Amino acid sequence: MSAAPAIEATDVSRTYQLDGVSVPALRGVSLTVAPGDYVALVGPSGSGKSTLMHLLGGLDRPTGGRLAIGGREVSSLSAAELAALRNRTIGFVFQAFHLLPRTSAVENVALPLVYRGVGARQRRERAAAMLDRVGLGHRLNHRPNQLSGGEQQRVAIARALVTDPAVLLADEPTGNLDSATGAAVLELLERLNAASGVALVLVTHDHEVAARARRRIAMRDGVVAADSAAPAGERHADAPAAAERPVELHDRPASGGADRPDTLVPAPSAEPRSASGSGPGHPPGGSGGATGATGRLPRPADDRGAAS
Repeated sequence: MSAAPAIEATDVSRTYQLDGVSVPALRGVSLTVAPGDYVALVGPSGSGKSTLMHLLGGLDRPTGGRLAIGGREVSSLSAAELAALRNRTIGFVFQAFHLLPRTSAVENVALPLVYRGVGARQRRERAAAMLDRVGLGHRLNHRPNQLSGGEQQRVAIARALVTDPAVLLADEPTGNLDSATGAAVLELLERLNAASGVALVLVTHDHEVAARARRRIAMRDGVVAADSAAPAGERHADAPAAAERPVELHDRPASGGADRPDTLVPAPSAEPRSASGSGPGHPPGGSGGATGATGRLPRPADDRGAAS
């Protein structure tokens, strides 16, 4: 018997009210994310993919249709229940890292466990073990400004996974990284997907990044234009084909010369930004962001003022 879906959306719609005008962002989206799936969600700005990611992560609720996360219908949950479900089920990785700047790597990773009521000693042990798993066991006490961009993103990945979620939502996770470091981060995500069985949903504008996924969903005008999991006759003609490529396993510093120590190179700003990497956004906490515990959500940047 097949496992229950990690996330299941049926005819989901989302409409925003902007200055008294109804703006539809999603117009009836149906999809299922199975345990262990590896999905790339692609589409131009305004296509609705960021709105869909927020819904799939329980950061927002649909206007219509049915959305179940971990087998629970989100419309029936209170704000506190939905926040608790996110913390147990979903891990978030954002383009801008969202690490607390004056907090060590191990404390950043341990933060979601605070909302679980896990004791301080166990939090540190679990966070240290997860950092070791992503190759940063030697960076436990380093602050974000002492880490390269790729190392900061690996800390963010460790934080997202420390709660053992069923689904990892990664929104443009390589957007602040050079191509070689970005490729190494993608390979890390793919190894974790294969080894732990966590479903990986990758939101990206980059079709080369999307081509690495086993399944690709293309969004356009608030609907699913193509889904490579659909039967061949239902696939859109423009759906990208999968491609295999070798990945170099090294992590370049975020800036500075190649001869500078990796742990002393200033990295890109880790100040809170939106999930899409610009504008006001989510400070860290919960399961990959404060939204993991508080349920507060700024409207997705690519859905303001225009139909997605």
